[in-house]
Amino acid sequence: MSKAESVALDSIRRSLVVASYNIHGGFGLDGRRDIGRTSRIINQLGADIIGLQEVECRSNIDSQCHQLAQLADATGLTAVAGPTIRKRDGHYGNALLTAWPVLAVRRLDLSVPGREPRGALDVDLDIQGKTARVIVTHLGLRGAERRHQVKRLIAALSIEPAGLVIALSDANEWLPVGRPLRSLHAIFGKTHASRTFPSLFPLLALDRIWVRPKEDLVHIRPHKTSLARIASDHLPLKAVIDSTRITLD
Repeated sequence: MSKAESVALDSIRRSLVVASYNIHGGFGLDGRRDIGRTSRIINQLGADIIGLQEVECRSNIDSQCHQLAQLADATGLTAVAGPTIRKRDGHYGNALLTAWPVLAVRRLDLSVPGREPRGALDVDLDIQGKTARVIVTHLGLRGAERRHQVKRLIAALSIEPAGLVIALSDANEWLPVGRPLRSLHAIFGKTHASRTFPSLFPLLALDRIWVRPKEDLVHIRPHKTSLARIASDHLPLKAVIDSTRITLD
């Protein structure tokens, strides 16, 4: 039995754990790029589904996404890339690591002219015979940009709605009552805002997790270990979902 299968089977007996983590390309506050350190933190989370932002993928000798491939190898999870910036030797953007079978992958373009390209990874997973829709995204730095992007996300979510929807994001929303957050709360329900940035002394709740139905969400908290505080400029954000509600009809 593979590690991914073992993790998936174990989640049937416990709560479903998900996480969102802006890994900052593997660069830590100590100035070192150490994707092995990032892998150790992801393993510490014990999550079945992890949405990643700022993943740097450059082609290696096997024409694979080197950084994402390393994370997949170290965690035993399946990796799905969600590039937002393409380069001659690779790409950069969002990614998903999952212990559950992948049913479908959609990549949404959330780019705004004149700003850094942005996107969302929109993935259907098979969780205990049910389809769960997982969104991984990294919104823009300006308010008008985020408002436009959230409208696109909400429009996409209105098409073929799934029973369980999980949004894992670096929402980049500095204002707790900003319009993009209000719009997302209207769709998912308001969830706890945990401070994740900057990682050494977190002051801002930039990273967000939403779950629909909201009643399935047990709790959300940042992963505050000494390693996580220096491995990226963001702390990982972790949530627990009541897996007993994800059952076969």
